[in-house]
Amino acid sequence: MSMEDCTLCPRECHADRRNGKYGYCGQAAGVRAARAALHYWEEPCISGKAGSGAVFFSGCVLRCVYCQNREIARDRADSDSHACGKEISGKRLAEIFLELQEKRANNINLVTPTHFVPQIAEAVRRARDQGLTIPVVYNTGSYEKVDTLKSLDGLVDIYLPDLKYVSRELSKRYSDAPDYFERASEAIAEMVRQIGEPVFGPEEEGSGNGRPTASGEEASGLMKRGVIVRHLVLPGAAADSRKAVRYLYETYGNRIYISIMNQYTPMGLPDYPELNRRVGRREYEKVVDYALALGVENGFIQEGGTAKESFIPAFDRKGL
Repeated sequence: MSMEDCTLCPRECHADRRNGKYGYCGQAAGVRAARAALHYWEEPCISGKAGSGAVFFSGCVLRCVYCQNREIARDRADSDSHACGKEISGKRLAEIFLELQEKRANNINLVTPTHFVPQIAEAVRRARDQGLTIPVVYNTGSYEKVDTLKSLDGLVDIYLPDLKYVSRELSKRYSDAPDYFERASEAIAEMVRQIGEPVFGPEEEGSGNGRPTASGEEASGLMKRGVIVRHLVLPGAAADSRKAVRYLYETYGNRIYISIMNQYTPMGLPDYPELNRRVGRREYEKVVDYALALGVENGFIQEGGTAKESFIPAFDRKGL
């Protein structure tokens, strides 16, 4: 996978990222990140009590119009306004993984990593040679190429992908990716092939600092291996949500977990008036009820006013 002619993601922009050019992701060959710290707002089996060791990478291959992390998703390495991002070496990235483990993180959580896969793979190998033992989580919007994912086989323990849309119209309008479902479904199939059945284990005694998990409850166990596919319900798009849930359950049954999220937060988008409201309680419940009627057993739902809570950390270069 060459940084001189980048085809890491389905955009295949062919940017010479190693020699001063920038891909669709907005990044050159140097790894840029905005934060590396314990994070408590993932699914309970990921965050646990101690937190997930999240590394938030700058740039994104999707750049969805409603992205809650747009500050870093649209952070460009060639811009004077990239105060939230910092370039780090592969050696430093491996050190960060080990430092998060020392802080008793339950796992290393790679957030939006697609455009840095070769550098991340090298850093994971280096860190494991130096004593990294906790699981590695690949947290992605799923606009991935199978060949890129194959290079991570044996390095990733938990895949945490989205399935954002089935509709070509929605994926074109909100992510400029009309082929999103095709690419995402291929990617998720590869993830399940690599990982297989989910495996859970207890959280180490004495870990954590009492902070709440994503559900506000203590997790009964931590995922050690597995695939959790997330789906964020969007305003007015419940019909597409049902299609996404149905596809996942009919394809994988209980080999995966399905996380149905209601945390959509309006960003005040003048060109997308249909997105300038929260998802209604009943709107969300209908999607959950549909999943239950299908027979979904392995799943996560969000209750209460999660859209009012802050799932967005400060992108202040902490831990870098």
